[in-house]
Amino acid sequence: MEKLMKPAEYAQELGISRQAVYAKIKRGILKAKNVEGKLYIVIDKTQETTQKTTAHTVTPSSTVKPKVTAKSTKTDGKDYKALLAAKDETISVLKGTVKDLKKSNKQISTTLKGEIDLLKEAFHEMRSLYVLQLEQKTPIAQEVIEVEEEVESVNWIGLKKFFKRYDIRKEKQQAKIVKRLSKAFKKEDVRLANVEGKLKLNADASYEDILK
Repeated sequence: MEKLMKPAEYAQELGISRQAVYAKIKRGILKAKNVEGKLYIVIDKTQETTQKTTAHTVTPSSTVKPKVTAKSTKTDGKDYKALLAAKDETISVLKGTVKDLKKSNKQISTTLKGEIDLLKEAFHEMRSLYVLQLEQKTPIAQEVIEVEEEVESVNWIGLKKFFKRYDIRKEKQQAKIVKRLSKAFKKEDVRLANVEGKLKLNADASYEDILK
């Protein structure tokens, strides 16, 4: 009959590490079975009896002294050799694990280095584009400042002052002149400007063509 045992229990019973147990499973020395997502070692009843006999030493009675024979010495020697072999196997497994970890770390470091280089390139490209945009925006800002200075230097007057200066009092005549001024403004007449949403006229310019 078969008996199922967890790898940790099996290792504890034989006095070896769990890594050594997994190594034996991998090499086919031990038979394993997956039950409901958990790994178990399959042990025959006869095998279990043999292992227990070799793995454990019967504690003698306090009143009876054991007799040391050549046979028991040979058995102890075999157990000692088996224990050394199990330890060597555990060390071999650990060395393989360390080697795999070093290889994985090297691959991770290479991948991270590549990603960092890509980020640096992207950063430099974005920085170059940003500098280029600033260089393109600077002349426009200077032109706006110059235009604002020109607008502020002109002596602008409203329609009321304009009509008063040219003594235009009739509403019909004022309406005609407003239409003419609006057409001139749409044609981008430099004598006219839109200041704060209101039509303004250059007080120093001539408007004989508008007043005909």
